[in-house]
Amino acid sequence: MATTMRSSAIVAASIPVERPLEHESPLRVGGSCCCGFWNGSMLGLNLEVSRGVQNARRIEFNRGVVRVSMDGRPPLPASHKLKSASLAVLEQLRNASVDRYTSEKSSILVLGLSVHSAPVEMREKLAVPEAEWPRAIGELCGQNHIEEAAVLSTCNRMEIYVVALSWHRGAREVTEWMSKTSGIPIDELREHLFVLRDRDATQHLFRVASGLDSLVLGEGQILAQVKQVFKIGQGALGFGRNLSGLFKQAITAGKRVRSETSIAAGAVSVSSAAVELAAMKRPEEGLFSARILVVGAGKMSKLLVKHLISKGCARMAIVNRTEQKVQDLQAEFRDAELMYYPLTEMLRCAEDADVIFTSTASERPLFYKENVENLSEPSNFSSRVRLFIDISVPRNVGACVAQVASARLYNVDDLKEVVAANKEERRRKALEAQVIIEEELKSFEAWRDSLETVPTIKKLRAYAENIRVNELEKCLSKIGENLSKKDRKLIEDLSKGIVNKLLHGPMQHLRSDGSDARTVNETLENMHALERMFDLKSEIASIEQQFRARAENLSS
Repeated sequence: MATTMRSSAIVAASIPVERPLEHESPLRVGGSCCCGFWNGSMLGLNLEVSRGVQNARRIEFNRGVVRVSMDGRPPLPASHKLKSASLAVLEQLRNASVDRYTSEKSSILVLGLSVHSAPVEMREKLAVPEAEWPRAIGELCGQNHIEEAAVLSTCNRMEIYVVALSWHRGAREVTEWMSKTSGIPIDELREHLFVLRDRDATQHLFRVASGLDSLVLGEGQILAQVKQVFKIGQGALGFGRNLSGLFKQAITAGKRVRSETSIAAGAVSVSSAAVELAAMKRPEEGLFSARILVVGAGKMSKLLVKHLISKGCARMAIVNRTEQKVQDLQAEFRDAELMYYPLTEMLRCAEDADVIFTSTASERPLFYKENVENLSEPSNFSSRVRLFIDISVPRNVGACVAQVASARLYNVDDLKEVVAANKEERRRKALEAQVIIEEELKSFEAWRDSLETVPTIKKLRAYAENIRVNELEKCLSKIGENLSKKDRKLIEDLSKGIVNKLLHGPMQHLRSDGSDARTVNETLENMHALERMFDLKSEIASIEQQFRARAENLSS
């Protein structure tokens, strides 16, 4: 699985109050995947070690656990919690999110599982229905070190995107949340979980939106799903400025890849791959003469109908909870005979079908072993077996159905057989798309870097306002109380006008839309120059001293 932590990862945060510091690691050395807390020495990476670790007298790597000792004493056991020091660290990290000077900016993380790393049995336990995304975002942002969150849950992946004050603490909290909500033990979850941060996390989402990480290269539905994350996020508390900007840029990348490359030409979706799989499993009869049943009438089912018609299937039964969606399909595909049946007629319709496609939002299977055993054998299929092709997550057809002699069961993981062909063509298209992704990646990084100037703008304005108010008070006190309210207001407006005029030039040079790296670099240079000229950091130094003193008091 191509989801490994890059050398940009930090072993330990540069926070002087947490000594000794221990990071728990679930990484299995030599395994196929990694989680957020890991032994970088064992991976052979060129790690960037923070200031706090560089000064350590003892750094120990043991079974994937990083232990740092600042005074030469043996590291504390994993179960020991430095509660008071941790509270001080958390307070410092939270203030760092408001003030850039106290620490480095927060990290963007993605933790998840996909069709490439986890079986459908595990993905369906972690699946979060779209209606539950705002609730999940709220729960994640309720964690100590998570500022923003987003959920991308589809049939092929379940991914959590967060902005974390501390990347390793944030990753731990997300992992624990996923384990708690799914009921999957953490050790089992880590066997399949991937974790990426900052540039790697950003690039991953851009590849997802572009269809490069899909089971079916270039499939278009994933872009619509990324758009839906952005749309729902706009109304959810916890989907903040960083993730909003990230998903907006990912949508732009996905659109560009599809319009500027040939990746979408002839590209198939999960639904079309399911139809192809059905055709492959009926090499003699094909789908033209098959009796087709589609269970569900949503977006995936609509695509199923479209591709079945392209294969010559002009007649099919559709079972759905309500009739309206089937009527919409009938209106759109007038050349085909689409027959509606209510959900109560599902088993009777299944008995008359040779190939059954399922694609509903049901959280429980619709077909069990006992249901299928009671169905009569298909009449016009030479091998006398009935195909069940389930592209739902959670699954609509229980795994026990595969034990029935007259049934053949396939789920989304079995679509790999369809997409294995034309690997070289897929690789070439992916290389074309990667160029565009790199361009959009630089644009996003430039935009995020441009946010660095916001604290400086606020501090410069506060600095100027403080001087204006003090000087105005001195002036008014010398004039005396004989001044009318009108004249007083005129003098105050004059002082504000002078300050605004003086600040206009510096403020313009501190604002950047992040459109290109050159502009951002110039803006950051201007920011550092203004910080030096107006001594904007001196106030921050005193704040840092207060944090350290408070932490020492808590830990003593």
